Amino acid sequence: MSHPIYKMSFASVYPHYVAKAEKKERTKAQVDELIYWLTGYDAAGLSVALADERDFAGFFAQAPAMNPNRRLIKGVVCGVRVEEIAEPLMQEIRYLDKLIDELARGKKFENIKR
Repeated sequence: MSHPIYKMSFASVYPHYVAKAEKKERTKAQVDELIYWLTGYDAAGLSVALADERDFAGFFAQAPAMNPNRRLIKGVVCGVRVEEIAEPLMQEIRYLDKLIDELARGKKFENIKR
């Protein structure tokens, strides 16, 4: 199944993740740290992914090491329980969305990373 978000560039959505966090007194560094935790990217790798405008499919496909603890992320994003999403790529995208939501909601940073 193909969803329009799969072809969107990660770089086009990333500023929205940062803005959402910053509106709630969180930082870009915290957003980046959650991305590193989830995907295994480091600062250099994330910079390359943003610069080359890879789409979400490529962003996750090229992730160095998806964190196995991401399966512990539970809850609702856009009215859907992330742990029940059947399509693997959409589930990865929603895991990231859920992490950013928790950050913006003020959850203790140490507790966001499972």
